[in-house]
Amino acid sequence: MSEILEADFVIVGAGSAGCALAYRLSEDPRNSVIVLERGGTDAGPLIQMPIAFSIPMNMSRYDWGFKTEPEPHLGGRRLVVPRGKVVGGSSSVNGMVYVRGHARDFDTWEEMGATGWGFRNVLPYYKRMETSHGGEAGWRGTDGPLHVTRGRQQNPLYQAFVEAGREAGYPVTADYNGRQQEGFGAMEMTVWQGRRWSAANAYLKPALKRPNLRLVTGVSAERIAFDGTKATGVVVRKGGTLQTVTARREVIVAASSINSPKLLMLSGVGAAADLTAHGIDVIADRPGVGRNLQDHLEVYVQYGSKQPVTLNNRLGLLSKAWIGANWLFLRRGLGVSNQFESCGFIRTAAGVAYPDIQYHFLPAAVRYDGTAAIDRHGFQVHVGPMRSPSRGSVSLRSGDPADDPKILFNYMSHDKDWADFRACIRLTREIMTQAAMEPFVDGEIAPGADAQSDAAIDDFIRSEVESAYHPCGTCRMGSADDAHAVVDPECRVIGTQNIRVVDSSIFPQITNGNLNGPSILVGEKAADIILGKDPLPASNQEPWINPDWQTSQR
Repeated sequence: MSEILEADFVIVGAGSAGCALAYRLSEDPRNSVIVLERGGTDAGPLIQMPIAFSIPMNMSRYDWGFKTEPEPHLGGRRLVVPRGKVVGGSSSVNGMVYVRGHARDFDTWEEMGATGWGFRNVLPYYKRMETSHGGEAGWRGTDGPLHVTRGRQQNPLYQAFVEAGREAGYPVTADYNGRQQEGFGAMEMTVWQGRRWSAANAYLKPALKRPNLRLVTGVSAERIAFDGTKATGVVVRKGGTLQTVTARREVIVAASSINSPKLLMLSGVGAAADLTAHGIDVIADRPGVGRNLQDHLEVYVQYGSKQPVTLNNRLGLLSKAWIGANWLFLRRGLGVSNQFESCGFIRTAAGVAYPDIQYHFLPAAVRYDGTAAIDRHGFQVHVGPMRSPSRGSVSLRSGDPADDPKILFNYMSHDKDWADFRACIRLTREIMTQAAMEPFVDGEIAPGADAQSDAAIDDFIRSEVESAYHPCGTCRMGSADDAHAVVDPECRVIGTQNIRVVDSSIFPQITNGNLNGPSILVGEKAADIILGKDPLPASNQEPWINPDWQTSQR
């Protein structure tokens, strides 16, 4: 840190969007790029072995360790908010599930002021970023940096779950990331050759072979340096030393939906009254910074299994050691999959135009910490609504960059949240009564057969619901004249110059499914915007919408 650090582009955060940005911005050797990352290396089996994903997200070495404030509608519970503090960001600690989001999500973004971000505009970038193995021809990429694969589905429960969905009257989709999201089918993962294919592995590490890209780890971004309203660099701390990393062209904040608004506020961009209260000089009064916080919640609906085919007998130390050795030396066995190999996307009711429920199927009955939920074989589905109307916020605890921000999602603050979750549980129970599941289901573990009334189901939700770890929306993208937007459709921070935000914090509304794919997409598309390139030609492909959606739930 004794040397002068200066580049055309300074990216804060080596996460999903930041890695994609670094790759694309450095493709032109005339552009110099520095990426600043608080965490360290992603080397080692705990991150790279897919089945081990629940371990690093609970380790202080790899996770920021955030928690929510007491959530008022969940009995005052404080929920964990894992965010990757490591090269690759949350793509190095997530569950590796790959979901693009529904076409209607992006058209909604455009309706909310994100001009140029409709489905026709983003589909070409999804194709550019992917190498899809088994996806629908014409809808998927074939030569992008991000490998997307499917599990081998050797466990009979995976197919049984999909067949149960079909028997219940839902469609089966060959590729939920293709033309038709709605239905049951195989789930996709960012795994390649048995290894986690994070944004670091897909984008950053290949790009670091270029002489014009540099990664600086172990540094904390304390604030953005401004000359008036023009960003000139990033003030970082390493140990007890402060230094300014100079950006000749632009500062790009890609630090997550939690840390990006925190950094903006520490730098004087946010609601003026709040900044002044913390002794921070106001650069731009943007009341939307830190607002519009959204997430997905889920519960585990768990069942005992009649047959010994689940992973519950593989959760002991000896079994885990065998799985790890098989993966480490041979790249085979259970370790090569995240074990989420079947899924479903359905609608809660007639009149809902596109899916608002997501299922992850897991052939094990486990607790939140990954330990066995029962002393016999069992399995579970993770289920939750996709478009909660609840909104929360990220705010400063103080003007000290070392203090964690206040995070309040305000989960379950609308009646619709409760109605949607009840629908999730009741529709799941119906699916599990289908003939395909009869050879396997041996009683409901959770919520349990006694939880039938609305009140009983609500009690289960209140005590057991957990985040799916999809926070977004805190630096919302919108039109430049929108008082509550933080960035314009070119990702520029409104009211400032030479600074952009490029990560999941700019989502106007949360997308259907897991957020790693859309976060990488944002990095890909924003790179062309930043470089002044013409956007990729818009697509004219039309997604499938259930023709009977107005009158039928399935």
